[in-house]
Amino acid sequence: MRTPTEMIVGLVLCPCGLLLTLTGTLAPSWRQVSLIPDQARDVVWEQGIWDICREQQSTHDRLCGQADQLGYFDQVPVRVAQGLMPSSLVVTVVGFVVASLGVRCWQQEPRHLVAGMAGLVLLLSGLMSLVPSSWYTQELWALPAPPGSMLSIGYSLVLSYLGSCMEILAGLALTLSFHHCCKEHGAPRLPPTPVTEAGSCSSRAYSNPWDVLADEQDGQHWRSSPPCDSDL
Repeated sequence: MRTPTEMIVGLVLCPCGLLLTLTGTLAPSWRQVSLIPDQARDVVWEQGIWDICREQQSTHDRLCGQADQLGYFDQVPVRVAQGLMPSSLVVTVVGFVVASLGVRCWQQEPRHLVAGMAGLVLLLSGLMSLVPSSWYTQELWALPAPPGSMLSIGYSLVLSYLGSCMEILAGLALTLSFHHCCKEHGAPRLPPTPVTEAGSCSSRAYSNPWDVLADEQDGQHWRSSPPCDSDL
């Protein structure tokens, strides 16, 4: 039996979503702040959920570990993202391990129930990373920033969105394994009918171990042979 398509899709999308979510969690570029007053016009602040970096685009000088003078890290969306994004990564790893146990990599048949449970775990992990990404996007222009500056979405937030969607799709694909599990357990096993049993008994009752046709052929051969002198 070949591996079902939904399991292949789930195993492909899950590590892709994990990699994108990991990059979005660690990279400090959830929001970009440009055109900052009293700063050069090519200076950009990149704010993540763990760090703030200052980059001068003309010289490509980048310096991280900037002081949080506006209370950016004290905001509720940032705190929620700091808690849910790492938790989502851990849950995704657990779901991927369970999915690997459910798919037939070293066994003859896939375990549909285990794969379906892995799909539920991946659905949870995708939602855990999608909630802080959506909340941060909604509050992006309300978070503290220098007055008169221009705000824009960073690439880390986009990667977090994509990773969350891939994990949710992987979970949905693996949860389709519950359908195969229900079909296996719901298929009725009918007992043999009495007609079949009677037919098998009658065939055994009328079987004759002696070869009757062989005896008839021998008798015909005896009659067709010419008489011998002893018979006369």
